[in-house]
Amino acid sequence: MRVPGVGSRSPRLKHHDFDPGRRLWLAQAVALAMAGCAPTADLLRPPAPAPAPTPLPTSDDALLDDLEQRTFAFFRDTTPLRNGLAPDRWPRKSFASIAAVGFSLSAHVIGAGQGWISRAQARDLTLNTLRFFRDAPQGPAARGMTGHRGFYYHFLDMDSGERFGTCELSTVDTALLLMGVLHAAEYFNGNDAAETEIRRTAETLTERVDWRWAQHRPPSICHGWSPEGGFIPNDWKGYNEAMLVYLLALGTPGRAVAADSWGAWTSTYGRSWQTFHGQRHLHFAPMFGHQYTQCWVDFRGIRDEAMRGQGFDYFENSRRATLAQRAYAQANPLGWKGYGGDIWGITACDGPADVQRRYRGELRRFISYAGRGAGGHHTHDDGTLAPTAALASLPFAPEIVLPALRALRQQYGAAIYGRYGFVDSFNPSFDFADVQLTHGHLVPGVGWVDTDHLGIDQGPITLMLANHRRDEVWRLMRGNAQLRRGLQRAGFAGGWL
Repeated sequence: MRVPGVGSRSPRLKHHDFDPGRRLWLAQAVALAMAGCAPTADLLRPPAPAPAPTPLPTSDDALLDDLEQRTFAFFRDTTPLRNGLAPDRWPRKSFASIAAVGFSLSAHVIGAGQGWISRAQARDLTLNTLRFFRDAPQGPAARGMTGHRGFYYHFLDMDSGERFGTCELSTVDTALLLMGVLHAAEYFNGNDAAETEIRRTAETLTERVDWRWAQHRPPSICHGWSPEGGFIPNDWKGYNEAMLVYLLALGTPGRAVAADSWGAWTSTYGRSWQTFHGQRHLHFAPMFGHQYTQCWVDFRGIRDEAMRGQGFDYFENSRRATLAQRAYAQANPLGWKGYGGDIWGITACDGPADVQRRYRGELRRFISYAGRGAGGHHTHDDGTLAPTAALASLPFAPEIVLPALRALRQQYGAAIYGRYGFVDSFNPSFDFADVQLTHGHLVPGVGWVDTDHLGIDQGPITLMLANHRRDEVWRLMRGNAQLRRGLQRAGFAGGWL
């Protein structure tokens, strides 16, 4: 679940004087030594530094190579080896996000596959992460717990791994974590003790999730639970980012839900169908809703009953959503600066501040963190653009995403692109110097620019570039028994199934 930045006003790290990858490696080496562990030869060497800024590459492949390695480096450098708890954001001091952990697990698999780190490095990070979640305390107490009933709290303290603040036990964020777990289990298929333990621990983690308990109003699955308030008074019903919740709950070899839960999910599709900027599709205004599940699930050529009746699959649905977002930016009904055919992309992301200011002669509302989107009654467009909205849609519509990537680099350059790729977001229309900013800073000639990277926005870029270029995550996940069973019980057929 996307929650507006809890703890977003915590102090920023002072990061201008050190290499974060080397500092993290040193901390990991000390932690291993204190724990009496003998690191592998690969871990005795610090990670290679992230690539330095380079001139704009001339070919699309070179552009993608550079972006892939930088977004992967974000997870490599910010995820601690001792427990694998990936931060929600960086460089601002942050709690861990269990969804970011799921993306980090997959990113490390991709990094090993491409030779950016060794298989042994990815294996050790994965094993430590899975051991942490296997052994972390579970129970109904409000303090000192990491999860309950096999689920995990949305945010965890980076050091202790315990629940952060009063955040909720999250079904969708647990599902994002588990997708990374399952992806890693498919990749580490060796017979040695470490890779065998990864697969065994992945089974333990997925089988103990009590999906039936989360059906507080069956057959739907609830958003989450907290010790203080009990179950959240909302259930996951389509169409949004939570499709993976039902697929995992239907496919688990443990406490699987009944097949009618998928019908509960699709029962609200009627209110999501619309034609937006010439594209008829299941509409969800922020782009992350069209991307998250498809980071791991290849929907090309497979359909459930709902989509068989429409004549196309969920992959095509996301393609249409992508085309509609670009068309919205071209139309630019609110007159925001910078929007156009090659600069587009709106999704949940950071923003400058929660203020109102006059823009083009009228009072406009700007927001710090929000579930921004194009169209819809509960979304907001305040001129803030998020590169992940376009870039993580690369498999759906490469003919418009690749020009967007090049245009972002050409027009905004180092203001928004650096060590770990693109910053989370920027707003060319916001240049109000009298505002105390919640995030980021003002860049002369550019506007407001975020200074943070968010794991849940970096992750989809990393995974979807790998899918588009090499079928990398999808190929492994097509062989995952739990996912296949979940799809089949949901009524999917055809194509690779």
